Amino acid sequence: MTELCELSALTLRRMIGARQISPVELLASCRARIGRVNPRLNAFVTFCWERAEAEARAAEGKVMAGGPLGALHGLPIGIKETMVSGGVRTTFGSPIYADNVPAEDERIVAAVRGAGAVAVGKTNVPEFGAGANTTNPVFGPTGNPFDPARICGGSSGGSAVALATDMVPLATGSDTGGSLRTPAGYCGVVGMRPSPGLVPMSRRGIGYTSISVQGPMGRDVADTALMLSAIAGRDPVDPLAWNGDPAALAILPEVDLSGLRVAVSADLGFAPVDDGIRRTFGEVIADLGGAFASVDDKAPPLQGADEIFEVLRSMSFLIGHEAHYRDRRADLGPNLIANMEQAYGYSFADAAKAQAGQTKLYRAFLAYMDDYDILLAPTAAVPPFPVAQLYPTHINGEELRSYFHWLGLAYGLTLTDHPVISIPCGLDATGTPFGLQVCGRRWGDHRLLAVAAALERHLQTIPARARPKPDIAALS
Repeated sequence: MTELCELSALTLRRMIGARQISPVELLASCRARIGRVNPRLNAFVTFCWERAEAEARAAEGKVMAGGPLGALHGLPIGIKETMVSGGVRTTFGSPIYADNVPAEDERIVAAVRGAGAVAVGKTNVPEFGAGANTTNPVFGPTGNPFDPARICGGSSGGSAVALATDMVPLATGSDTGGSLRTPAGYCGVVGMRPSPGLVPMSRRGIGYTSISVQGPMGRDVADTALMLSAIAGRDPVDPLAWNGDPAALAILPEVDLSGLRVAVSADLGFAPVDDGIRRTFGEVIADLGGAFASVDDKAPPLQGADEIFEVLRSMSFLIGHEAHYRDRRADLGPNLIANMEQAYGYSFADAAKAQAGQTKLYRAFLAYMDDYDILLAPTAAVPPFPVAQLYPTHINGEELRSYFHWLGLAYGLTLTDHPVISIPCGLDATGTPFGLQVCGRRWGDHRLLAVAAALERHLQTIPARARPKPDIAALS
């Protein structure tokens, strides 16, 4: 029998509005599922049950009173541990902040709660979100729901695992080099990197740099769109803030896949990609190709992406962690130390060159997308690896240039400022989920969501490409 926690966010929101279920019983269902599988996977690391239960009762009362309800009214949600939550322990996965309890929510947390969502707790991350293996010295590792001995991706790993196992119907995430997309791909859920500024960030360290965004995660595209409609906005706290209608994002028009011009690339022309992932991607495109008007195997113009991303990423780490490195270096993990040492090795000239390089790359990619409606690529370059391994050092026998070089498929698209979504696409040869990146046109977030929803429906008709689900009984 289907449990409440297993229903889609969109279905649950409709049922709450129609008084068919209570937010109180929905929260109880999610709590039972969390109690059943979280001890094995470590997706949630901190809870605020007393407050959540009070908010669920208040949400129930508001429904019964017949007042207006927010887009996420009564829906339990997981909050990424790198996001500041007022009154709730927020460690960023670092011993430096092990006892940190902020006074106020940052903007995205305030936005989901303001839309009626009930925050049940914080989801696990790598230390300060650095890396794509969700493990840190405060809470330890989070396992993949399809194989707990493997990584779940990161940095929004706890959020992805919580969604994949139906602990909550929605979760927050953020993305610099794939932190929404990689864990979504590894866990069989949806993670969207929106256009920079669509979701205003109140803690954006460098206001005019676009590589870091916050965004939605859901179990399907419609749920992800619903959440995006609640967190998008016009808040001028972010210099890149978007000026549009957030509510419209949740209403997805029908898209005919047969009218789409599609570009495909297994490596985006520059990224190292495991041979097994290439084969799986080739099989996916063979299964899908007939659904589109045209399919061109043509890599985008992303030459120089590695160097550009390394410098821009270093600038962000320097702004965010200089004091940590100076005063608490002994409390930092190897990824943070590597980032800071790399940052100190760059010059002002390097920074200027990287900024100009990204601008040139952006314009070249803009012209490339004039010929296509979407670009398809794998989400991750390697299958999930053992949780004890922080990162891969080689792909196909070739040594990687940094601990995050294996994320080139994700960060290459980061640099384009185009919206990208990762959707589930069956399993790879290792028996873990395979994620498909779908990149849309500049500022085409709404259109991208509609295309992804149509593609998702088509994938469900192909047994080998349908969204995989973990064995909950085996995880209990």
